[in-house]
Amino acid sequence: MGYAKRTRPAAPASSGSAQPSPQSASAGAKSGGKAESIWNMQIGGKKGKEKMSRTEVLLFTSELADLLEAGMTLGQALQALSNQGDEASGQRYVCRDLCDRIVRGENFSDACFKHPKTFEPLYGNMIRAAEASGAMVEVLRRLNDHYERYDNMRGKIKSALSYPVIVLVFGICAVIAALIWIIPQFQKVFDSLGASLPLPTRMLIGMSDLVVHYGWAMAIGAALAGWWFHHWSKTPSGRLKIDGWKLRAPLVSGIIAAGAYSSLAYTLKTLLSNGVNVLQALKIAEDTCGNAVIAEALSNARKRVTDGTSISGPLASSGAFPRMMTDMLAIGEQAGDMASSLEHIGRRYQKDMDRSIATFTNALEPILILAIAGVVGFVAVSILLAVFKVSSSIG
Repeated sequence: MGYAKRTRPAAPASSGSAQPSPQSASAGAKSGGKAESIWNMQIGGKKGKEKMSRTEVLLFTSELADLLEAGMTLGQALQALSNQGDEASGQRYVCRDLCDRIVRGENFSDACFKHPKTFEPLYGNMIRAAEASGAMVEVLRRLNDHYERYDNMRGKIKSALSYPVIVLVFGICAVIAALIWIIPQFQKVFDSLGASLPLPTRMLIGMSDLVVHYGWAMAIGAALAGWWFHHWSKTPSGRLKIDGWKLRAPLVSGIIAAGAYSSLAYTLKTLLSNGVNVLQALKIAEDTCGNAVIAEALSNARKRVTDGTSISGPLASSGAFPRMMTDMLAIGEQAGDMASSLEHIGRRYQKDMDRSIATFTNALEPILILAIAGVVGFVAVSILLAVFKVSSSIG
């Protein structure tokens, strides 16, 4: 008996499965016969969260696999999970809605697709493949491993990029504060002495005057530029240019590119090893890869695969992927074991990402020290030169 049949009870009144409450039935009657879950209503006058966070999805997937492996039916497992967490939490809302839909006879995968803010297309398609194969617990374990691996890669990238961002922000704030409050005090002293100032000091005072008198205009201009850049980055052409720059930028390209290639390889491997066909796997990977350049290459590859072309050929001709990756994929196609090749590709680029992060962090510290020392040194030299010039003129 297939798993999908086992998890869709014909008689909702059985004691082991979740049952719709009378309130749910009355709510459906009031809405003109349209079935509406009680969980979609506001509880206590306050509407709770309607989606689960990424951490909650990980916990939900792991706990659901444990409950199913322990012998519970899908309805019982979802009912148990719906009682966990805070009353207004996203987990309660989503689990109760999933349970309600399962009782009404929907497939688990279709119920997951009704919550696109919680479950990505990858999740729903993997569940659909599990329903067809009857290996729900195994697929849930693989989904959990996939998302943990993906979050681990994102965490490493964020931690590598957070340090320079924090240092640069504090450095810029310190320079602006010096130009607004400290440099004008020195300027008053120099003006009172009436001595001619050296070029570096005049440049520093000019920058201070610019910030003091036109700082508001510069702030408005920066805000407008940030607003324009934010909206432009959401357009297809903007995303394409920015994501292309990410794959070529000095220092960070090795981290971002290796992370993207590794995530893509693991996503395709997870889908293909669970029975999802190649075209559908490419479509899901295109929607979830997070990089417009890679998504465009996958889209073109998917169109050519329909003509009988292999995946590795279109990906290699796109220029968005390294030669080693496409060669390893071609070997997997020839051997008839693409899942194993994708596993090797994912591990290879995950190691490359770890090495790139180590290289980036090692090179970043001296670069930031030199940059900060240059700014501080320029300010100090400019002031000292003016002091020496004023002292010599007075003497």
